[in-house]
Amino acid sequence: MLRHSIAAGLLAATLALPAFAQAPAAPVPGWAVGRPEGSTLAPHAPRLTVTPLDQVPVAALRLPAGFSAEVYAHGMPGVRTMTEGPNGTIFAGTRVIGRVYAITRNADGTTRTRVVAQGLTQPNGVVMVGNDLYVFAVNRVLRYANIEANLDNVPAPEELTAAYGLPTEQQHGGNHHWKFTTLGPDGRIYTNIGVNCNVCTFDRDVFATLLSFNPDGSGRRIEARGVRNSVGMAHHPLTRELWATNHGRDWAGDDTPDDTLIRVRRTGEDHGFPYCVGNWADPQYNAGRNCGEFQQPAALLGPHTAALGMRFYTGTMFPEQYRNQIFLARRGSWNRSRLTGFDVLVAHLDAQGNVTRLEEFMTGLRDDANQRFLGRPVDVHVMRDGALLVSDEQMGAVYRITYRR
Repeated sequence: MLRHSIAAGLLAATLALPAFAQAPAAPVPGWAVGRPEGSTLAPHAPRLTVTPLDQVPVAALRLPAGFSAEVYAHGMPGVRTMTEGPNGTIFAGTRVIGRVYAITRNADGTTRTRVVAQGLTQPNGVVMVGNDLYVFAVNRVLRYANIEANLDNVPAPEELTAAYGLPTEQQHGGNHHWKFTTLGPDGRIYTNIGVNCNVCTFDRDVFATLLSFNPDGSGRRIEARGVRNSVGMAHHPLTRELWATNHGRDWAGDDTPDDTLIRVRRTGEDHGFPYCVGNWADPQYNAGRNCGEFQQPAALLGPHTAALGMRFYTGTMFPEQYRNQIFLARRGSWNRSRLTGFDVLVAHLDAQGNVTRLEEFMTGLRDDANQRFLGRPVDVHVMRDGALLVSDEQMGAVYRITYRR
């Protein structure tokens, strides 16, 4: 009798329980919002382990006559953006691996690499101001004072996060929150605030902007609006105008829209996102706007090429036709049925600062026949001797390009 009572009680208790709800679906990552049904396109997984030197594809690189490439440094998983200290140390930020590297040159011409910061969230932005290294890790801003004198015993950084007041990762919703930073000729730090979506409406005074600050975080100024996601910028050495690379939206087709090279002629001007990219009116978000009301791109850089770091060539090693021209890295596509990018271009300018042509400069990392890539260029940097450094995120290496007559 007791057994039947216990069984009946358990049955009654079970029936009284609420039905189990179906487990909620996993949230859709930001990059996949809007992806057409059936598409298998997705970001390429980065390599986050050390690539042995004999596997770094420097021999595959193709350059114009007279130029040659060597591996300047390797063994730095995820290496991306670069800046140079007064004593010649190259500091390099990363994204997913959370490190900042320091590359120093030995007397015999070899290099040594160190990890000078780690455990950070996407410390992609690095810039030197005097002797101090500033690291931008999403919304965190850290100042490492007199860094080159302390490479083997890096002191705790000064936290400037509150002073800069940048949007957090949560406010970005996981979209375009990594930073690129550069020091302007006016002594201000310039950076980007990417849009907090693939394409949407948003606060145009916060997201999809280029900003500048005094190094202490004061004096916030909007340099440009409607810039979807710029992860590369530099000032013209003569005109001091700000130029930047910019990514177009995803899932509008294989060939639309283009990534762009933009030229900021007036503080606060609008470059059109999400309404327009040049003369291309977004079919979903144009909202009846005339594309002519926005600043037009200086050049179109191809669809989904992931144009990133850019620098004006200010050295004297390369031939004269490269002087004050723009070198820019295209990390390469993931959201296109056939690969594009994975190279370094030169944007040639005339005396008025207009782009007259785009030249392929460093190629060989994209294998069109097999639709695969050997490496992913992210940033370029002009060294004091005139050589050009190119960081390869996929290989965790930095190439050094030189010219010999």
